[in-house]
Amino acid sequence: MPSHGDMPEDDPTRRSQDDDTKVAFLGHNGARLAYRHTFGQSPGIVFLSGFTSDMTGSKATALEAWAMARGRAFTRFDYQGHGRSSGILAEGSIGQWTADALTVIDQVTQGPQVLVGSSMGGWIMLLVALARPQRIAGLVGIATAADFTETLIWSWMSEDQRCRMAEQGAIELPAQDGAPGRMVTLRLIEEARAHLVLHKPIGFAGPVRLLHGMRDTDVPWQVSLSVAERLVSDDVTLTLIKDGEHRLSRNSDIDRILVAVESVLACVG
Repeated sequence: MPSHGDMPEDDPTRRSQDDDTKVAFLGHNGARLAYRHTFGQSPGIVFLSGFTSDMTGSKATALEAWAMARGRAFTRFDYQGHGRSSGILAEGSIGQWTADALTVIDQVTQGPQVLVGSSMGGWIMLLVALARPQRIAGLVGIATAADFTETLIWSWMSEDQRCRMAEQGAIELPAQDGAPGRMVTLRLIEEARAHLVLHKPIGFAGPVRLLHGMRDTDVPWQVSLSVAERLVSDDVTLTLIKDGEHRLSRNSDIDRILVAVESVLACVG
């Protein structure tokens, strides 16, 4: 059974401290979404973080610094219940977090965007691309956790765990290696079923670059292979990193991510 204790996309000890004066807030259905946006050349880049992670992760900040050095527009943000945005994590859902991403893209960014999605952010990335095909120019997925609620949580749960979840509304799933467990709600599982993408063609035709560590114990690299197979685009490249783990936040991993972003930008302008 995959570990559920390491889904955050970054090691918190490596997170940077944001300048508070550069963090803005956007109202959305009574919520406050925290974001940072720097103006620059189009297409812009939008970073989508993972489950329980936030916009201060090392990949997000490295991408921002890279984009700023090149005069490229860049946006990062926190979903509801994450980071500095309002809301309660346990009340969130894939649909809600996708709506958060769409709100930021619609109200903060201008023109075409390249989405960079990490872990759950890779799933959100695909949903956003399907919802805004005229705005999304290209995709870069990092350990893309498409459909993880169904294939990596629900399908691995025992009948006893499923019964307890139905009775209690949530259960804590044990993690591996002594890490703390992860509370998973029935709402998260059931709501996500309206947003599954791996059971049919994924109708995005732009350039896509996928990266995945082969030592990822949270999201098997075969998930990215399934994403690549289902994308209708012919311009899809999957890079497998043999010694890479889930976070892919080492300097060498970030270098690979930047190369992937450059590759997509070279295709779309």
